[in-house]
Amino acid sequence: MEFSPELRAEVLTGRITVSFRLWRRPKVKVGGRYGVEAGQIEVDSVALIPFSSIDDADLRRSGEADRESLRQRAAHAGPIHDNTLLYRIEFHVVD
Repeated sequence: MEFSPELRAEVLTGRITVSFRLWRRPKVKVGGRYGVEAGQIEVDSVALIPFSSIDDADLRRSGEADRESLRQRAAHAGPIHDNTLLYRIEFHVVD
């Protein structure tokens, strides 16, 4: 899984534990391990949810300041409206 350069350190410290992706199909699987710079994460869950259902707790866990910053980061793959479905990926750092 790729993360923006400014998020990678927080992923590796365990501060960021959720990511939202605008994919046509899942590109990660539960239990899968993925490299992040010199570390690794393991995916705990993958769920398809509407953008409008993302709450403040998940925004904090994703490292985003607000819903609009998340919308902009994820929109590189296409426009995101309130009813757009995103993959919610929960993960943890693997030692």
